[in-house]
Amino acid sequence: MNTILVTGSSGQIGSELVAALRARFGAHNVIATDIKPSASITFDGPFESLDVNDLQSFYAIARKYKVDTIIHLAALLSATAEANPLFAWNLNMGGLLNALEVAKELNCQFFTPSSIGVFGPDSPKDLTPQVTVQRPVTMYGINKVAGELLCDYYYRKYGVDTRGLRFPGLISYLTPPGGGTTDYAVSMFFEAVRCGEYRSYINKGTYMDMMYMPDAIDSIIQLMEADPAKLINRNAYNVSAMSFDPEMLAAEIRKLLPAFELTYDIDPVREAIAQSWPNSLDISAAQQEWGFKPRYSLEQMAYDMLIQIASRTIESSREIMKVS
Repeated sequence: MNTILVTGSSGQIGSELVAALRARFGAHNVIATDIKPSASITFDGPFESLDVNDLQSFYAIARKYKVDTIIHLAALLSATAEANPLFAWNLNMGGLLNALEVAKELNCQFFTPSSIGVFGPDSPKDLTPQVTVQRPVTMYGINKVAGELLCDYYYRKYGVDTRGLRFPGLISYLTPPGGGTTDYAVSMFFEAVRCGEYRSYINKGTYMDMMYMPDAIDSIIQLMEADPAKLINRNAYNVSAMSFDPEMLAAEIRKLLPAFELTYDIDPVREAIAQSWPNSLDISAAQQEWGFKPRYSLEQMAYDMLIQIASRTIESSREIMKVS
């Protein structure tokens, strides 16, 4: 990777990935794009406004900067997509197709994330295999399965160097929840620091795979730098670091905040989505083919999340006091 274009750069993954890529490859070698600039994120380097459904603009920006790598992150997440399925299809599939077309024309290496959402109630629930039944029951999951197949197609038919990861829930202290089913975990941390309690829309006993954002960022870069000759499941590697339910996460939070209270107000839509997904993933293909190895356990992630959120809350309060 020399010159990298990132779509959806203001989102949960994009905001942190752009910073990591610029630290590694240089600020001006990473072109951040999104449909509009973020009010909360300041990019130290080039930024272009881009609607990924506008193929001509997409191509023009990529050609302008002579990019050799496209990391396509722009998408509508699970719960948000379920609320507006037609818009989700047009954005998620239309944007991906345009991104692949640009990669094909400019001979770019290509990455787009898939998701645990590609699995459905017919998939094995525990240690879900790399290759298994995929019959998702959400528009987001359907989009992601179709996206995996589309990337396979562009690799086999046109030789585009496509790569991807099936991400579980991603947990970050830098960006707010973005409409994903697994976002309850992020919200729980912020509410624990803010007010000492959280009402979960996901039920106790509902397990989902998760990963701390630093591990997710590392895994993208590691996969993109891997030897292509060793990649067999190149567009859809299962990756994960931990599996837990709301009670397990609350127990970790109480190690630092003993008075934290967890209650429940179940959202039937998001709970149904969560119930259709695996409890845990088999990540052996990623381990064997390119050496995937997450650094953060549940305990390590929870500790760091609480410390980081608390420190930022204190800093924000100090800034407010200075202004007032």
